[in-house]
Amino acid sequence: MDNKAENALENSRQLEYIEKTKELIANKKKALGRELTFHVTTFGCQMNARDSEKLSGILKAIGFIEIPDEDKADFVIFNTCTVRDNANQRVYGRLGTLKAQKKKNKEMKIALCGCMMQEETVIEKIKSSYSYVNLIFGTHNIFKFAELIYTMYESDRMVIDIWKDTDKIVEDLPVDRKYPFKSGVNIMFGCNNFCTYCIVPYVRGRERSREPKEIINEIEKLSKDGVKEVMLLGQNVNSYGKGLDNGISFPELLKEIEKIEGIERIRFMTSHPKDLSDELIDVMKNSKKICRHLHLPLQSGSTRILKAMNRHYTKDSYLALAEKIRREIPDIAITTDIIVGFPGETKEDIDETIDVINKVKYDGAFTFVYSKRTGTPAASMENQVTEEFVKEHFDRVLNTVQERAKDRAVLKTNSIEDVLIEEINDHDATMVTGRLSNNLCVHVKGTEELIGKIVTVKLTECNGFYYMGEIVD
Repeated sequence: MDNKAENALENSRQLEYIEKTKELIANKKKALGRELTFHVTTFGCQMNARDSEKLSGILKAIGFIEIPDEDKADFVIFNTCTVRDNANQRVYGRLGTLKAQKKKNKEMKIALCGCMMQEETVIEKIKSSYSYVNLIFGTHNIFKFAELIYTMYESDRMVIDIWKDTDKIVEDLPVDRKYPFKSGVNIMFGCNNFCTYCIVPYVRGRERSREPKEIINEIEKLSKDGVKEVMLLGQNVNSYGKGLDNGISFPELLKEIEKIEGIERIRFMTSHPKDLSDELIDVMKNSKKICRHLHLPLQSGSTRILKAMNRHYTKDSYLALAEKIRREIPDIAITTDIIVGFPGETKEDIDETIDVINKVKYDGAFTFVYSKRTGTPAASMENQVTEEFVKEHFDRVLNTVQERAKDRAVLKTNSIEDVLIEEINDHDATMVTGRLSNNLCVHVKGTEELIGKIVTVKLTECNGFYYMGEIVD
């Protein structure tokens, strides 16, 4: 049986489990004389956020009701991230606070999933220190959630279902989208790059691309359901299609998605610089739907550190690529990731990073302190840097990013742009907040009727990383 047939069979099997678990939950609600509630907390990246939408979709399909307070929920799920150690510590802290709540609510179940659960040391710690957790599963078998819930309720023990790897891709299951007008779409899973600081290839496995027809079909359904913007998700979207029979390249996939009626905006992340092709630049340049935003992780501006990171590009090759992108697509926003404090890093290496920031003039950046992850090559490298070094240089990097981003943002002041309105403003209920094609926020006077619509706005004032605007009739 080939992978397609296996995936289809597994999909049918999980739909059957949804029905079985729905009946089980209905009986529990009848016995309790009330509804059963759930709360999902998401740590980490856009792929985790998309996975949480799948978890919520299945929970609602089997009869749970979502509530905003995890302390009061009957079923609490932590969808974890393990890229940095502080994410792990946050999960342990939250588990500690739930222990008392679980004693008060005998119906409370706690589930842990996501990248953190793929680490053996984490599983052992949970088994020994947090034995009141009911269910643990990883990144490769999230599609089994209904089956795992059924097993959890039928068992008196901690249920642990962790897979080392898989080639299964099961996507056609219930999803509860956060926004009705935009949606993430997984196009691939896993990573083959093995950057020396990164745990992701070990916890999410090797690259697996979805069949292009499956992706197109999913987006067509989303369009019919009112979605205007899709975010294509993968650890390295530029390598999409490798390993597929008659696979297509990522730029070719973008061109097919652009043909789908109703989809007005296409975003994607993340792009690895070593795989970003001239074909992709050309497709973006000539597209009317692909957003003018490219996330292009740098990590370090030092060629020496980049080699130690196993990034497969140099400072000069990265700058040449960024220059080409700026030349071919002048209105594009380029954002990035930067790590400060990698083993062996010196002041001179930081100077190189700052030089790249000043030359590329990023529109924004996620700047991180290096986090030592057990099991990665960088964790055992000599010359681990001191906290004093990080404190001294992190702000230098951050301040430079912010200065260049402000320089870029102010250039759009008084321009007229299309804005997708996403929500009521957090601080002023008479205003709504939306995003430009370049991903920056805009606040305008408006009501909830505008949410989900693309409106024309004049950007009247730039406040560093967001704009105030006026809707143009």
